Amino acid sequence: MKNNNQLQTITDKRASGILMHVSSLPGEYGIGDLGSGSYQFIDFLAAAGQNYWQILPLGPVSPMFGNSPYMSYAAFAGNPLLISPELLLRERLIQPSDLSPYNFSPYSVAFDQVMPWKKKILAAAWRAFQANAAPGNLEQTCKKLPWIRDYGLFMALKHTFNQKAWFQWPADLRRRDPAALKKAAKQLEQEISYFCFEQYLFYSQWRKLRNYAAEKGLLLIGDLPIYVGLDSVDVWSNQEIFELSAAGNPIHVAGVPPDYFSKNGQRWGNPLYRWNTKKTAVKKQLHDWWARRLETIFSTVDVIRIDHFRGFESYWSIPAKEKTAIKGTWKKGPGIQFFRDMEKRLGKLPIIAEDLGIITPKVEKLRDDLNYPGMKILLFAFDGQPDNPYLPQNYTKNCVVYSGTHDNDTAVGWYLSEDISPETRRLAKLYAYCNDDDASTFHRQMIYLAHSSTACLAILPMQDVLGFGNDCRMNTPGTTLGNWQWRCAPEFITDTLAEGLRQSTRMFGRLPVPKQKKKKNK
Repeated sequence: MKNNNQLQTITDKRASGILMHVSSLPGEYGIGDLGSGSYQFIDFLAAAGQNYWQILPLGPVSPMFGNSPYMSYAAFAGNPLLISPELLLRERLIQPSDLSPYNFSPYSVAFDQVMPWKKKILAAAWRAFQANAAPGNLEQTCKKLPWIRDYGLFMALKHTFNQKAWFQWPADLRRRDPAALKKAAKQLEQEISYFCFEQYLFYSQWRKLRNYAAEKGLLLIGDLPIYVGLDSVDVWSNQEIFELSAAGNPIHVAGVPPDYFSKNGQRWGNPLYRWNTKKTAVKKQLHDWWARRLETIFSTVDVIRIDHFRGFESYWSIPAKEKTAIKGTWKKGPGIQFFRDMEKRLGKLPIIAEDLGIITPKVEKLRDDLNYPGMKILLFAFDGQPDNPYLPQNYTKNCVVYSGTHDNDTAVGWYLSEDISPETRRLAKLYAYCNDDDASTFHRQMIYLAHSSTACLAILPMQDVLGFGNDCRMNTPGTTLGNWQWRCAPEFITDTLAEGLRQSTRMFGRLPVPKQKKKKNK
């Protein structure tokens, strides 16, 4: 892995970037994808003097979980919805006639329309590939992705059993009896090959896009959810490393305890890892799986943000029978030894620790002992308390400042919210040395505060760069409808916007450092 230099890049020089998921990019096919919209956005970032492009998890999404990229059914796989029809046309895997009539909105993703439409496109590409392409290309991809056959079998079985969860399948397949798996693999060979083909397309397109980003001097920040979904290929294929009953049901599930924001806490429902097992073989299997997971994501991005980092120090364990998170208990996580083991296997890990929520001194010590930058959210800063850790004067250098995240209000939406008091609004404006009451300029004050702060890295959601309101919010935690749909129409990504960002990054010393040209020997 090419990780050792990137860790220094995060912590040792001032830099900035933009947070916008691939699905939010402009494009005519209903959802942002890996086609020209991605390449044009990279050009925009380079023109704007940015160092980083941060995205959300790239895994497949399901309407069963509100199309959330944080509840994927495959931690290693790429989202087929992000495959570009434009590039398939260019490669002659589909014809213009395969693009059945469409009229998608440029402002939001209508998943219920995009999913069946994209599925027809990919089916047409598969037929063309079988008829004309050399099968060796697919075979080579399968060899590079050792998890792909299990993924293909899982998806084929899901289709066979009408999308039932794996723990509702016949017992021999649920338990992964070798004879049953071999029989199913033989019967479903065509279906398995199709799902492998989707991953071949995704990773082929992604590899080219990442190479283009590197040519433009851009580094990619990915996102790694700490947990995986219960009904996922990862749990089905690795049942021993999760807290499951013999029937495949979770014994305890993940979440967070009650707090100021939620009297019942949050019951996420993900199965928990067997971090505290006494069985050496199970612990080795768990660490092996995590090493493969980290290696896979670092093959697609340069840096990762670990969501719910605090779970590695201690995690909230909720009995699966409980309907809320109230009766959970804190359990000891794997701690620093886990990360030392991963570093021994993979080298230094360029990681941003999502350290929001209930953070204890022990969590902070784990973060600091690993030298991982934590996160600072400006919209959390203005409560009138001078020791608020989200106020820029209280930052250490080794942190990443955000105006907000995908889970928050936009900056302008926050300023206009009925939940914000007039005094909080006044303090937020005054902190940026601005005494007007104009909500439409508030995002500019947040950009100023983020870029001028001592944080090594400043990341701005694209909605805050543009000054958009909460109608463009990406996600509202605790809800399942209307999330993950925002898209940025092409008319908003302009040269003027790029120049404004570049001026700010230049003023506060965050421009990329030009590459030194090698001197020719005389």
